[in-house]
Amino acid sequence: MRTNGNHHSIGAATSPAMEAIRGHQDPATLLRKLASRLRRVAETEVQTVQITLHDYDRGGVLLRVLDPARRNNGLEVVNSRDDGPEQVVWQSQQPLLVSVAADGARFPKYVFLMRELGIHREWMLPITLSERRLGTIGFGLTGSRRSDPSEFDTLQATAMEYAVALEEILNLQEAGWIRRELARERDRSRLLLEINNTIVSCLDLDELWKNIAECLRNIVPHEFSGIALCDQQDSVLQRLGSGGRRAELFAEGRIPMEGSAGGLALNSGKPVVITSADVDRFPTSIFHKFVADKCFGSGCVLPLISHSRKLGVLGLVSKREGTFGPELLETLTGVAAQISIAVENALTHRELESLKNKLHAENKYLGEEAEAACDFDLIGTSEAFLRVLRQVEIAAPTDSTILIQGETGSGKEFIARAIHKLSSRRERTLVKVNCSAIPNGLLESEFFGHEKGSFTGAIARRTGRFELAHRGTLFLDEVGDIPRELQPKLLRVLQEQEFERIGGTQTVRVDVRLVAATNADLAQMVADKEFRSDLYYRLNVFPITVPPLRERPGDILPLAQRFAQKFARRMKKPVEVIPSHVQQALIQYHWPGNIRELQNVIERAVILSRGSALEVQLSELKPAVKDATLAGAEREYIIRVLSEPNWVVSGKNGAASRLGLNRSTLQSKIRKLRISRPM
Repeated sequence: MRTNGNHHSIGAATSPAMEAIRGHQDPATLLRKLASRLRRVAETEVQTVQITLHDYDRGGVLLRVLDPARRNNGLEVVNSRDDGPEQVVWQSQQPLLVSVAADGARFPKYVFLMRELGIHREWMLPITLSERRLGTIGFGLTGSRRSDPSEFDTLQATAMEYAVALEEILNLQEAGWIRRELARERDRSRLLLEINNTIVSCLDLDELWKNIAECLRNIVPHEFSGIALCDQQDSVLQRLGSGGRRAELFAEGRIPMEGSAGGLALNSGKPVVITSADVDRFPTSIFHKFVADKCFGSGCVLPLISHSRKLGVLGLVSKREGTFGPELLETLTGVAAQISIAVENALTHRELESLKNKLHAENKYLGEEAEAACDFDLIGTSEAFLRVLRQVEIAAPTDSTILIQGETGSGKEFIARAIHKLSSRRERTLVKVNCSAIPNGLLESEFFGHEKGSFTGAIARRTGRFELAHRGTLFLDEVGDIPRELQPKLLRVLQEQEFERIGGTQTVRVDVRLVAATNADLAQMVADKEFRSDLYYRLNVFPITVPPLRERPGDILPLAQRFAQKFARRMKKPVEVIPSHVQQALIQYHWPGNIRELQNVIERAVILSRGSALEVQLSELKPAVKDATLAGAEREYIIRVLSEPNWVVSGKNGAASRLGLNRSTLQSKIRKLRISRPM
């Protein structure tokens, strides 16, 4: 080096140079200041000063900063793992002298660069402090003379002081990064806490979704957001609700998991980001609707998973491209975790409420069933009744729908109980609905249940009879009285075994065996457009007609004896026998009220009895006999008139016109007298 005959000018320049290099905020500025000071303090052979910072984990060059004496300063961001001299020094942690004359074959690319800069040789030293390998520093020198120890010592001292300053810069940068990360994490934690406080205590799914949608609007501008919940039984995603300005695109429906973005997110457990180019990958997704509406830039689907339970997915759509970057995706992943907890809580609460309501209703029904079981006894030896029992034995195990027809009080409910007891569903509940005893406006709620707030007076969720009868038997008594507007919904349940509660969006699937009963002529009601034909055919899979008591006189006395014993035991009375004159009167009576009337007569007789003999007020039966005779005559007359016009009721030559009655009046009499057209 040309330093007035000695080699100490570089060393003399070192300390003054270091005075100005402290306090800089980045490695490039620090290096330029160092090079400038070295050249200004003394005329030296230093042509360039170069540093390289290394990626410790990957072992490659991360940043290269070059300060040539007579050229523009250069900063090069690289990611290289070639075998240049800086890589050799960084790995070996030993100084290296690179010569243009001697190292052209070893480092061809680097020597070519040295020639371009007019450098003959370069000292390259490691920058290492506290066992922290930061990178390398190189001093490019002109002149062809050989290096001496003093030159190396001076450059090494310079490298050491530069390393100290560089470490300070890197520490400050890392501290600033840590502060920023801590601040970002603090803000993120505060956001998640606010979201948690907003949604985690909400146990109603609809209300929960409103709160979630509001939270999402505060996090990221978007065009749409929605949640779809899993239906594990069908492996589909069932939509819960939606938010955003385009909520109408999120119509109710079911999305197959296979081939959908939601299915991919759930199966992988990771968010799925969708760009415009990705939409065609998911043919069943709703993103196509947004593309068609020209409001799709990017989308994101996040899995909702809690305790390894796949709950569903959260989806968002933005009209801007690249909305869902890594930082936002990290935040949304945390939000999805909070939503998962809230959704699981709400689902668990809903399941518990449903179970509680169902258990309450089941307890009520089981109490009624236990009481009715004491009375359950099929008594009769007549051929007409035995024929019914044979039909019951055939149909009960099949799980097919059964239609029981017969007059009021003839024992249709007892036949339904027998069918249930002989079926594979005997261990489950037999649920009864008397369709004529429930107001029309409440019958739908009775069938399918309702959600809280779905109508005035709906202060809590109610479990419907179909849901209550899941895996059991549902007995619909007086099915002919179901309003016509409700019949299509009943038909759908029978065909699809699924329904929605009033005011609800979730599809409830059930497994119910239906037994229906009626005292009406459903075939005639179908002809009169009073009952849907498709529902009638769906109910009339296996018809059973229960004969009236008057057609099975041989069963009257056994039934009377059974009722007398039951009521005498309940009332603690010593009634043991039925006198012969009472037996004769009971057999001769027409019994328009059938078994129910017989039961009432015997109960009243036990109340009046004072000894061991049953005391029946025979005078009560005589008017009824007369009335029965008149009713029978009227019935025969109407049948004869109906047969003349081939059972046409209305019209100019219809039976109603012949009898001088209104069509509705005649139809009422036909139902009352249990008149049916012969097959």
